[in-house]
Amino acid sequence: MFTPVETSLGALLLFQSSSGLLLHNGAVFGISSLLSGCVFNPSHDNVPIIAGLASSIASIYLFAPSLIPIYPSAPNSWASVASTLGTGFLLGWGTKNDRGCTSGHMLCGVSRLSPRSLIATAIFFATALLTANFANGGQNIPPCPTGVPCYTPTYPSTEELIFMISTVALTTLINFVIVPRFLHRSKKSRTVFSYLAGLQFGLGLFITGMADPAKVLRFFAVLTDPSRWDPSLMLIILFAVGPSLVTYLKAVKPVLTKEEAGGKDAGKPTLADKWRLPTLTVADIDWRFVTGAVAFGVAWGLRGVCPGPAVLRSILQPAWGIVEMTGYMLGNLL
Repeated sequence: MFTPVETSLGALLLFQSSSGLLLHNGAVFGISSLLSGCVFNPSHDNVPIIAGLASSIASIYLFAPSLIPIYPSAPNSWASVASTLGTGFLLGWGTKNDRGCTSGHMLCGVSRLSPRSLIATAIFFATALLTANFANGGQNIPPCPTGVPCYTPTYPSTEELIFMISTVALTTLINFVIVPRFLHRSKKSRTVFSYLAGLQFGLGLFITGMADPAKVLRFFAVLTDPSRWDPSLMLIILFAVGPSLVTYLKAVKPVLTKEEAGGKDAGKPTLADKWRLPTLTVADIDWRFVTGAVAFGVAWGLRGVCPGPAVLRSILQPAWGIVEMTGYMLGNLL
């Protein structure tokens, strides 16, 4: 169902986590590279973020358990194991070769006006849209259980609303008041904020509905069955990508421009000594980048799961997670 309030508030958390990591740690919030790095090259830059992402489950479980998705059945036959392993492989291989996913390219890259991320996002979003609507005759997209059109708006309970508003307010206080005033430029401070950014991002995934594969798939339903279309995730563009773009243009790009010009007062991230932003350009696009974006789009369109939500689902549904993550890591190795 269309959840304008939940998705808008959750999108603000996605914005704050990704923009906070950029402003304070000077890094891009790319879950796919953070996840693979956590396994193959663990460091204080990636492990705390994934730990924070995972720990968001506890907060949701305690304060807003209704936001925990009801997932499809875990693999229970050799055919379903092979299918899950295959989509996990596509997810891992695709995000490795196109160097990003919905967080790194769509949330962070588009908001930095990166032409390379714009191209990647266009490819994997279009592929996911077509896959969801036309693979298996469009049966991957579930109808809404209430029997009414999925674009019918619903609203949170008072308790849920209080939790979500309080979370956004507390995150705003932490990111824009506490961190700049009380944390100093050091490795320990970056580690602390990395954990907080991961926690905020996980909460944002739950509250927006991005953690629910059925909701994601319903967002793609616009081509074949409008009654199944849930427009909620459009609000992520307005309340996550939009504010991230403003933050980049007003707070980050002017600093980077001065730095490139050799300005001594160019400035640094709040907690780091330098910026760590992607340096690849459109000139670096090759066949692996394009096919990687297509592979990721196919996996996303088949299951409605991208790397961040996959981490959360793996913890909540371990039988699915073992198979999916095995495929994901195998894809990352090739």
